[in-house]
Amino acid sequence: MRVFFTLWRREFTATFGSPIGYVVMAAVLLLLGISFVLIVDALREPSDLPLTELFHGSLFFWVILLLSTPIITMRTFAHERATGTYETLMTTPVTDAQVVFAKFAGTLSFYILLWLPLLGCLFVVRRYAADASILDAGAIAATYLGIFSVGTLYVALGVFASALTGDQIIAAIAALALGVSLFLLSFAAPALAGDTTLSTSLLRDFSLVEQMWEFSRGVVDLRHVVFHLSLAGLFLFLTLKVVEARRWK
Repeated sequence: MRVFFTLWRREFTATFGSPIGYVVMAAVLLLLGISFVLIVDALREPSDLPLTELFHGSLFFWVILLLSTPIITMRTFAHERATGTYETLMTTPVTDAQVVFAKFAGTLSFYILLWLPLLGCLFVVRRYAADASILDAGAIAATYLGIFSVGTLYVALGVFASALTGDQIIAAIAALALGVSLFLLSFAAPALAGDTTLSTSLLRDFSLVEQMWEFSRGVVDLRHVVFHLSLAGLFLFLTLKVVEARRWK
């Protein structure tokens, strides 16, 4: 456990040792700030929608998710290979699984940190809104559970993409392409609304937009959480196999 914690701390702090980490944090803060302004403007009109659902309905939520995860994960393995520290790391007394999961956990911790300012924005709106009921504690908790659950999937996907190449740019592009493809599946089921085949039903189950919409309304469906964590586990397993294969080359 001490080895894992050391590797996790190394990965987490490494993000702050690079300008990329601060650029991502600044960009996320900017997008959250714009969302905050739009939410305040939307509250001028009476609405029964919770604040969390108003935020989810904006484009900025998905922009943050789809763009931040490839950038913060691209360095996990690709940077190690580019700088030559990968071989040094893998010759230390650590297992492949410890390396993979520590890199995943460290990057996921930074991802969670990026979303903390949203909590402050929501409570500021609640403090000065005429109707305090628009911000429910249960809806906030469910929304953050959804952000964490979907983020787990996208971070695992990004770590997998980084393990495939030694170029950070290629890793980011590959993770972005896979992430956007998964996101676009959300619009495939509505396009086939008249079709009742099994494939349409499966596409509906893959809809990240619909899943996050339920989370933002305070509805927690454990099937969605299991879906995200299962896919994340699959990508981490594939990452582990890639790392094992490279060790024996």
